[in-house]
Amino acid sequence: MEEIRDHLRHRREKLQKLKELGINPYPHKFEKTHHSHEILSNSEALESSKQRVKVAGRMVSCRPHGKTIFAHLRDGHGKIQIYLKRDDLGEEKFKLFELTDLGDFIGVAGEVFKTKTQEVTVMVSDWEFLTKSLQPLPEKWHGLADKELRYRKRHLDLIANEDVKEVFIKRNKIVSVIRSFLDSRDFLEVETPILQPLYGGAFAEPFVTHHSALDMKLYLRIADELYLKRLLVGGYERVYEFCKDFRNEGLDRFHNPEFSMVELYQAYADYNDIMELLEGMLVKVAEEVLGTTSFQYQEHQIDLSAPFKRTPFFDAIEQASNIKAKNLSLEDLRKAAAEAGVDTEEKKTRGKMLEAIFDSVVQPTLTQPTFIIDYPVELSPLAKKSRRDESVSERFELYVATLEIGNAFSELNDPLEQRARLEAQRKLSGTEEVLDEDFIQALEVGMPPCGGLGIGVDRLVMLFTNSRSIRDVIFFPTMRPESRS
Repeated sequence: MEEIRDHLRHRREKLQKLKELGINPYPHKFEKTHHSHEILSNSEALESSKQRVKVAGRMVSCRPHGKTIFAHLRDGHGKIQIYLKRDDLGEEKFKLFELTDLGDFIGVAGEVFKTKTQEVTVMVSDWEFLTKSLQPLPEKWHGLADKELRYRKRHLDLIANEDVKEVFIKRNKIVSVIRSFLDSRDFLEVETPILQPLYGGAFAEPFVTHHSALDMKLYLRIADELYLKRLLVGGYERVYEFCKDFRNEGLDRFHNPEFSMVELYQAYADYNDIMELLEGMLVKVAEEVLGTTSFQYQEHQIDLSAPFKRTPFFDAIEQASNIKAKNLSLEDLRKAAAEAGVDTEEKKTRGKMLEAIFDSVVQPTLTQPTFIIDYPVELSPLAKKSRRDESVSERFELYVATLEIGNAFSELNDPLEQRARLEAQRKLSGTEEVLDEDFIQALEVGMPPCGGLGIGVDRLVMLFTNSRSIRDVIFFPTMRPESRS
């Protein structure tokens, strides 16, 4: 601790010295001519032309050798070596470098050359302070090992762990590919309210807030569904939204209270069409982001080649556990679940029991891409009943490497049945949830038959970046308060 205090004090002493010398350690700007990767990729031409380059970045290493100094700067595109020589810079400018520390941002100007070891380097003819760093870098660039600290101090994590930056660059590309894929199929990107007077579109506990000027309760949205469907009523045929949703529930490696989704709706389509759309989308993402549809996720080798396997919900349960759940009574279902080692004691409804059985015995087996189709109607209040069997709905969920990636329906557009389903859902839940009359009235105006899909963006990024936790793919995940002495 004393060593850290001394280190912080020395940095502040250097800052004070700079000010005494009349040097602004926090100037307004610096005119760069090149990024590090541009110098590295064009080094031959830059060296032969003796072109003067100006590059800037954070100093991440420094090796003084008497009258010369080698250092490395890291910018947003990579790392470049710089070389300072007292005879070229002059005594004053060279000695000023003693006031630098690792972590400082500096800008340099000079010509490009290669050292005896053939490392591309900038021979510095001039340099200046851009930002004086007052805190030490984490573990002197050897990495930030404490996971909890990495999530809380993401700025340090990004500095110390270059592979973390790559995860978020890849995340951006995944979103861009999905957006391009949908745009090319005539989908319109839209925005719907985050603050909503009523919440709906999923089973979840909302975050509640209050609007002072209107003196009204509002909710952070748990899903986009009901507003996007209003747009289909209004005449749009294909819409999608990248959105932040919020659910006032627990945290684990697959759940964060604030998370990213992409939801889409396509008029005159059903869940079969949406399955084909999702297959094509994920193959496209894999090819564009990874360059292959076969890749490693944790201990699994994944093959995203279409078509994906399709298994009905009740068949999946029977295959995994021998429980023929479809026609069992509530008590027989509870007994069968107990025999299979599934605790359903707290599950009061048939739907919740089926969900618990599926999560326990089926989901852990779903390694290769699999559409679980035809869910029980009681688990899908916004989906149409199957044309083949009215006890199940035209709904699917896609699982890859045991991760739930997407959820889709042949969307229910009968306003009378929708009202009855939502009323039954409210009664079973035992909550005071208010029925969204505005949405029902919108359906009464008429919504065309359609298929809808919600994709968990964070989980998709987990899959394509081989990340174990959702917190690895969210810049600033929600964290429990730090305990402080």
